[in-house]
Amino acid sequence: MESKEYHIPVLLEECLDGLQIDPNGVYVDVTFGGGGHSRGIVGRLDAGKLFAFDQDEDALKNAIDHPGFKLIFQNFRYLRNSLVMYGQRQVDGILADLGVSSHQFDTAERGFSIRYEGPLDMRMNQSAPLSAADVLNTYSEVDLVNVFSSYGEVHNSKTLAKKVVAMRGENPFKTTEGLVDLLKTMVKGKQSNKYFAQVFQALRIEVNDEMASLREFLQQTEKLLKPGGRLVVITYHSLEDRLVKQFINNGDFIKEPLKDDFGNKLVSFKKVNRKPILPTEEELQRNTRSRSAKLRIAEKLD
Repeated sequence: MESKEYHIPVLLEECLDGLQIDPNGVYVDVTFGGGGHSRGIVGRLDAGKLFAFDQDEDALKNAIDHPGFKLIFQNFRYLRNSLVMYGQRQVDGILADLGVSSHQFDTAERGFSIRYEGPLDMRMNQSAPLSAADVLNTYSEVDLVNVFSSYGEVHNSKTLAKKVVAMRGENPFKTTEGLVDLLKTMVKGKQSNKYFAQVFQALRIEVNDEMASLREFLQQTEKLLKPGGRLVVITYHSLEDRLVKQFINNGDFIKEPLKDDFGNKLVSFKKVNRKPILPTEEELQRNTRSRSAKLRIAEKLD
């Protein structure tokens, strides 16, 4: 049975092992949430330090009482500048769990889930200016097509965008239920839930500027990690997993590795696991929300 905890940490032991934690080292958890991964890291530290990041104010109440722990209320796209403010220019390991927390999904007023009626919000940072309702009610038809197709891979993005624009003139979108009612007219049968999830994902990514934030975060890890330091990232959908894979393999978000004038690869990381690590059957039974998780681990080269 799935727990109603703030968030059950996914692939916990695999992440901790992947970081190769030095008890006196310095580590960063850029997606603190309920603090499950952070507590695992802290449990392996002696004189070491852990800096954790989260942009959701709800996560701050989960702060860990430990002398080496610091929770920073900030989006991980500002990772490097934030760490420099605390006198930390290099670290031994960086962990990112890119999923939405169970708390965010299960809190109806946050608007992340198709299961609960609530306002069309979806902001991870609740003080951010843009909500999902704003996207649906103000974006042009062309921009909506781009959001649905690029971030949700929605097969009928043009038709959906046209319907959104037609409906919002008389009845602006306000609640998750109102959006789901529209989506029910777009798809039938077994594909409904997948379709709803794709649309909600697309809106969430746009609202939180997730892909740009991920790119900026990954680029900063190259200088932040010490030689031999580990980058440990859990992804949940193909868009973010592709970025992480390309960055580790090729040194940038491109299909082929960067090379110098002599044809040598200009990469800063080596893959630790050739293929992504997936949850075990036992974990899937314990936490169904881990089913799409993929863990990639890379080590910083000299």
